[in-house]
Amino acid sequence: MLIDLTMKITPQMAADAQALGKKELEGHLGTHFDVMHEEFPLEYTQRGGIVFDVSAVRDRDIEASDIDIGRVQKNAFVAFYTGYAEKEAYGSRAYFKEHPQLSPSMICALVEKGVSIIGVDCAGIRRGTEHIPTDRYCAEHGVFVVENLCNLKALLHCGKGFTVNTYPMNYTEITGLPCRVIAEMDVQ
Repeated sequence: MLIDLTMKITPQMAADAQALGKKELEGHLGTHFDVMHEEFPLEYTQRGGIVFDVSAVRDRDIEASDIDIGRVQKNAFVAFYTGYAEKEAYGSRAYFKEHPQLSPSMICALVEKGVSIIGVDCAGIRRGTEHIPTDRYCAEHGVFVVENLCNLKALLHCGKGFTVNTYPMNYTEITGLPCRVIAEMDVQ
């Protein structure tokens, strides 16, 4: 069974997002990777996936103690279902400025585990002035951040596991790569 994790963008959503900044014109519109001028390895296009439900975490950073970090494997696609994309409209100021975020220690733990991709259903793993340096830190350690995922809730109770197929555009010299992200669940 295939589940599309890619956010659908309407012309109005694109206009709303672009009104807040020109980054969306440079590869950061909708579901995309923040590659920070690093090369996205082709072997990352297919990874075993795990999604954690952190939707109950409010008014603070998401910590490693909020998930079972022991389940995280090297080279995994690790996604966080915050539920934020279902509550706040993409393109709104709040969507980009008030989204949930992972704690610095959580991000370091994921990098130390050697994950390939961190995915979130919001505008980033950190907000404001911490967004770019954090994405750069991850990319420099071979970990790429994919933002603005959707349909993660459908994967929460996937007992048999799933594979995530991620195909970024082959752009160069930009910091964001729009991509299509599809989860393949084993239904046997």
